[in-house]
Amino acid sequence: MRILFADKFPETAVAELKHKGHNCVLQPDLNIDELDSVLAEYDVLVVRSTQVTKKAIEAGKSLKMIIRAGTGTNTIDKDAAAARGIYVCNVPGRNAAAVAELAIGLLIAIDRNIPDNVKALRQGKWNKKRFSVAVGLKGRRMGVVGLGAIGLEVLERAHAFGLELYVIERPNRWRETHDRLVRIGGIKRVSGLKELAERCEILSFHVPSAVATKKMVDAELLARMPVGAIVINTSRGDIVDEEALIKAMDEKGIRAGLDVFRGEPSGDEVEFQSALARHPNVYGTHHIGASTDQAQAAVASGVIEILDAFSRGNIQHCVNMDT
Repeated sequence: MRILFADKFPETAVAELKHKGHNCVLQPDLNIDELDSVLAEYDVLVVRSTQVTKKAIEAGKSLKMIIRAGTGTNTIDKDAAAARGIYVCNVPGRNAAAVAELAIGLLIAIDRNIPDNVKALRQGKWNKKRFSVAVGLKGRRMGVVGLGAIGLEVLERAHAFGLELYVIERPNRWRETHDRLVRIGGIKRVSGLKELAERCEILSFHVPSAVATKKMVDAELLARMPVGAIVINTSRGDIVDEEALIKAMDEKGIRAGLDVFRGEPSGDEVEFQSALARHPNVYGTHHIGASTDQAQAAVASGVIEILDAFSRGNIQHCVNMDT
């Protein structure tokens, strides 16, 4: 098959695919306007953060499959792909540990003011009194929203830090998820998101981008959280009402650790003007949750598995059509 990689992809994985007889081309510097001009000759497109628009999909005259090397597929026009019989597949769960590590890292960074500590030292300033102010994590109440692979990994790590953990009760939870919650142990259940916000000092979100999750972190939810509470979001930017979060940070001292933002650019190094990202109560990162060598190797293996299955006439992890 002719495969275009429109984002960075491990060279060892590309070499393996070439050894299997595939024609692989890496063009990680393609921008959204260039993709449609080169896509016509390829059978498969593999992307990470590159946006795949209806225009690009319609230009893919031979395109049969789009693989998102990761979990979220909100940057791909799945309806346009389905209309042309093109499968959109993802690689769920392979980057879960990496994203969970970042979520916990952001939480620790907020509690101990680590980025501001570093900034002051680099500016030649010593201020132990200011930076000695921290609550600590042990025994604090943390709610985890979304119990897919990432949410479960976050719970395991948070449990190791001695946090008091809460999740939303679901009557029809998968047996595997239920069993893992039991193994972690000591997790308390609440009836819904509103109660979770009222009960917890920390909320960490691990949900997909969907109609039901859009702006789920809104003014009403933030009003229910205690003064000085912490919001962690390593899922998708559109689950947060950014204006409401800014207001809550200004009025009640909410702090936030964010790896994702509304209107994120797809380029590696571009200007990004975001009032939320610039807010002093935000410690933000550049949507790097899955960006570890370990995670990328695991995701690459998942991509190869999807391609191997496709070569045999099977479809794995399709998110836009019944298979």
